[in-house]
Amino acid sequence: MTLLSDILTFNETFVEEKQYEPYVTTKIPNKKLVILTCMDTRLVELLPKSMNVKNGDVKMVRNAGAVITHPFGSIMRSLLVAIYELQAEEVLVIGHYDCGMSAVNSHETVEKMKARGVSDDVFNTLSYSGIDIHGWLKGFDDVTESVKNSVEMVRNHPLMDKNVPVHGLVVDPSNGKLDLVEEGYAK
Repeated sequence: MTLLSDILTFNETFVEEKQYEPYVTTKIPNKKLVILTCMDTRLVELLPKSMNVKNGDVKMVRNAGAVITHPFGSIMRSLLVAIYELQAEEVLVIGHYDCGMSAVNSHETVEKMKARGVSDDVFNTLSYSGIDIHGWLKGFDDVTESVKNSVEMVRNHPLMDKNVPVHGLVVDPSNGKLDLVEEGYAK
């Protein structure tokens, strides 16, 4: 059996036995909060539990490093939709210590791409088109600074409601402890 078939088999039983019922909620977050955080596997259950967040409480947006790399990319769009369409009233940007993005070496990643069949022609075309693949893949050196940068991008976005508090935190993936980096109420 493949991983996908295992998932689909489990899902069939999940639906047939109505195991979804405890998770039924609306699309509006109970706590009026949207969180941008990392996709790290250690945070999937730990982060919500460390914050007393349950299904239906928040909108959760995840990507590599909890980084906003473009002011008009899908991450910022998701945050804006959560605020203007789904009644979120605050934003949390939550990075974490020991993040894989702090160790990303774009040159090594490109080599791994090539080893899996992405041709030099593709990289040449990207370069010719003005795409800086190394800048795009670059991680960060300091998670606190990365969180501050993402918080500032949200706060200063031209479409952002300036009355919405934007906070920055860093979580310890070993125990769930949150460290406040930026408190958004005073801004």
